[in-house]
Amino acid sequence: MATTPRWRDRLRRRADAPVETDPTPAAASGGPSGSPSEGTPEGPSDSSTEGTSYAARRARQAERDAARETPADEQRTTTLVAEPDPDRARGDEPPDTGATGDTAEPDEPPFRLGDLLPFLLLRSAHPRQAVLTAAGLTVAAALAGRPGRELVLVLVTVLVGQALLGWVNDLVDRERDARHATPGKPVADGRLDPGTLWFGCGVAVLVLVPLAIANGLYAGVAYLASVAIAAVGQWPRLRRGVLSWVPWAAAFALYPAFLSYGGWGGQERGAPPEVLVTVLAAVVGIGVHLLTALWGLVADNEDGWRYLPLRLGVRIGAAKLLWVGVAWVALALLATAYAASVVGLSQAPL
Repeated sequence: MATTPRWRDRLRRRADAPVETDPTPAAASGGPSGSPSEGTPEGPSDSSTEGTSYAARRARQAERDAARETPADEQRTTTLVAEPDPDRARGDEPPDTGATGDTAEPDEPPFRLGDLLPFLLLRSAHPRQAVLTAAGLTVAAALAGRPGRELVLVLVTVLVGQALLGWVNDLVDRERDARHATPGKPVADGRLDPGTLWFGCGVAVLVLVPLAIANGLYAGVAYLASVAIAAVGQWPRLRRGVLSWVPWAAAFALYPAFLSYGGWGGQERGAPPEVLVTVLAAVVGIGVHLLTALWGLVADNEDGWRYLPLRLGVRIGAAKLLWVGVAWVALALLATAYAASVVGLSQAPL
């Protein structure tokens, strides 16, 4: 019996062993899975078998490495996206320091001429009402035959008194004006310090007293009393009720006395005013109250006020109330002028 050499037995066993294939190398080489590629001998060899096994192991190792790395990357990405910043959750977000590392400062508001102190004081003085009142009394004094220098004195005196009343109104209403964001109120919006305006009121009083007395003692007392009544009328308890028109009527009723007793430097004693002219002047004051209250009807209604103009505005509407106020003032002024031309402004001298 012939004996087969050992090297032939090893070669035969290696040829009969199944060849381990991998779909990845086969697909990469262009052949179908489990079949030899074109141009490759069908018979196995040591080199082809070892090369195929080595490539398959490398491919499986790469798949295992990818399987181990992918979940970690996904978890890291999810953590970076979903995990909240504790500082932001508490509202303790650090300020944006910018490129230089310094804390960003807010931009300063641009300079405006209206923010200068003289213009702020002028705005708080209710200039339209002050000019109209001063002009009306100056015209009345001119119709009464007063000389030019006395007309200038009347004009300046009334302007100072009306400015004082406007400042008092803004100081009393500064909290309400700030709450309702009322435009054109420098004290309410923080552009004008209340202490500065109180100081301005003190200066106005010191200027107003000698100016009023310069019109004559009785005339000065009448005008100072008118300003005092109007200032007391700014008290909210008087303004919010149905009797809000009383201070306006009383203050305007003293204007004829201011004119009839007036003179230059207190040299003329003057005479008391006619009763009819005084009553009609009080009626003019009620009409002015209707007009000046129009701009605050909404805010006053929200605060629960129930004064006369607001009651009328709720019933007939603000637009109709405007026409009523204008007609009221116009007719009252015409009646006052007619009465003064018929019976005169002053009675017989005392």
